[in-house]
Amino acid sequence: MVVLYSTDCPRCIVLEKKLAQKNIEFEKNTTFNKREMLLKGFASTPLLEVDGQIMKFEDAVKWVNEQN
Repeated sequence: MVVLYSTDCPRCIVLEKKLAQKNIEFEKNTTFNKREMLLKGFASTPLLEVDGQIMKFEDAVKWVNEQN
């Protein structure tokens, strides 16, 4: 399962477009609050969660680019 944690910032939009271009199915989560973010250890967005693994923007872009 792939979840995009997004605040619709410019980097969030770039990552969302990359996911769509690769036809990767994902759930977009924009309903979390600051407390929830901190509890998960998130300091900024976008973040991509793939099968429980959390990736920051740079690692997420690399992962997406590696998908067929």
